[in-house]
Amino acid sequence: MPELPEVEVTCRGLRPYLLGQSILTVRSSGKPLRQPLAEDLLRRCLCGTSILAIERRAKYILIRFASKAVLVIHLGMTGKLGIFPKAAESMRHDHLILNLNNKTELRFNDARRFGSIVLWPTKQAEELEQAFLARQGIEPFSTEFSGENLHRLARKCRLPVKSFLMDSRRISGIGNIYANETLFAANVHPLTPAKTLSREQWQKAASCAVRILQQAIAAGGSTLSDFLGAGGQPGYFQLQLAVYGKKGEDCPCCGEKIVKERISGRATFFCPKCQVLL
Repeated sequence: MPELPEVEVTCRGLRPYLLGQSILTVRSSGKPLRQPLAEDLLRRCLCGTSILAIERRAKYILIRFASKAVLVIHLGMTGKLGIFPKAAESMRHDHLILNLNNKTELRFNDARRFGSIVLWPTKQAEELEQAFLARQGIEPFSTEFSGENLHRLARKCRLPVKSFLMDSRRISGIGNIYANETLFAANVHPLTPAKTLSREQWQKAASCAVRILQQAIAAGGSTLSDFLGAGGQPGYFQLQLAVYGKKGEDCPCCGEKIVKERISGRATFFCPKCQVLL
């Protein structure tokens, strides 16, 4: 599933092509995504209005329009947004196509249809956004993402620290790949109860998370299966991964073999020597 870096890369890739452009027509495949597409509502609210901004919040893409309506997109497992010439043939699994006034189209392609596209109409957009933001955790690139705040949030949490990092109600956007990499860089065993980490350990984890996320964005994200940026390019951060997906390989720091366990149902990779469970 695309995580924070992949969603941020998508937003940055879309901006040069979409900002200031107007929507001429809207069409869909007629197939439901995570929930049915409200095609009639999309057509009524978007046609004839221009795009003002493209933002990321957690793992969501927010496309803001001059009408103050907001299109909220989650890529799910296999979702991709791309810009194509209007004359280019549509692909299988293209489920939403927005025809723009610059003779291009914004297309949402999702083979497994686990993604979602929701419109916040003009009159309800502010209220719906407030409700949405209330469900999201701390953004890793915000000033709130500090050792002090994480220590405070975790002080009564018995969850393993890896599960804590991936809880979107507490922290936004850190998924399985980057939780594994963050804990390795911070020398923290993923099964460590979140409440037992010191303020200093949380600060190190926060610093490592921000650095790794920034490196992943600079590399275009991680393409392990399906992810492609808005221009159709894969990411390359998977070439820099230290532990994720590397069961049985040598730890890059000490040479110990990387092991794999399942924590909260997710594949978890770590070095038993560098990340000791105390």
